[in-house]
Amino acid sequence: MTLTSKQKGVLFILISAFGFAMMNLFVRLSGDLPSIQKSFFRNLIAFFVALVYLIRKSSKTDNKISLPKGKDQWGILLLRSLFGTVGIIANFYMLDRVPVADASVMNKLAPFFVVLLSFIFLHEKMNISQIFALVCAFAGVIFVADPSFDNVNSLHYLVGVFGGFSAGAAYTCLRQLGLWGVDGSFIICFFAGMSCILTLPFLILNYHSMTAIQIFLLVCTGSFAAVGQYGVTFAYKHAPGKEISIYDYSTVVFTAVLGFLFLSEVPDFGTVIGSALIFAASLAIFLYNRKRQA
Repeated sequence: MTLTSKQKGVLFILISAFGFAMMNLFVRLSGDLPSIQKSFFRNLIAFFVALVYLIRKSSKTDNKISLPKGKDQWGILLLRSLFGTVGIIANFYMLDRVPVADASVMNKLAPFFVVLLSFIFLHEKMNISQIFALVCAFAGVIFVADPSFDNVNSLHYLVGVFGGFSAGAAYTCLRQLGLWGVDGSFIICFFAGMSCILTLPFLILNYHSMTAIQIFLLVCTGSFAAVGQYGVTFAYKHAPGKEISIYDYSTVVFTAVLGFLFLSEVPDFGTVIGSALIFAASLAIFLYNRKRQA
């Protein structure tokens, strides 16, 4: 049976979603280590995977790698790395303190911040559907977080929102780099390497010794992060975002199932309702984009 381009795209994005869900699980299983330390080793493994792929790609005569040109493009690439690093640290911080399904949901706020930031900085117009989706998404956050003045977890969820904002800012930079034609493999490699450099001083100042099991789990974290990143890359090579982007939300489902199987975590009512609202908002934007690009 031969798969169509769209079917290949869906398959790769599901592989990507599973990769990121496994990454979330291994972050939690790696135990009581600083979020920055986990982030460093996650990106260190991803850097070497990306570097090998980039070297192999550049060795082919028919593959020319498009690098950033000028201060503006390099500046945006640095901003992408800074925001991406902060987003990962915030996500890992949350993964250690709230149910993994909740952390996964909060991380999926990034696309809504992309819409908002693209409106502010890239001057892309917002329509009624997008505004409605933003309202729905943040209503979903309220249900997931169940904020109250006596709930110490509220702070953790605020960190999750900030992480979603940071990831959204990183994706906005990525969007601009894509418009400039900068090679995606180079962006991944640069980001992973720069993230290691940014977190290294904090790692040295607050390094916690690790057991062999923890090192193995962090290697798994980085390996599955690479699976997630390259799954997305291959997915969008086979099919446009208007046809497959909604399948990326399967990460939440995969994470919830893994959390139940390995951590005995059962999503509560607020998480289910909040997830449904955020998914509905994502579906609205997905359908609008597909209609607009048809």
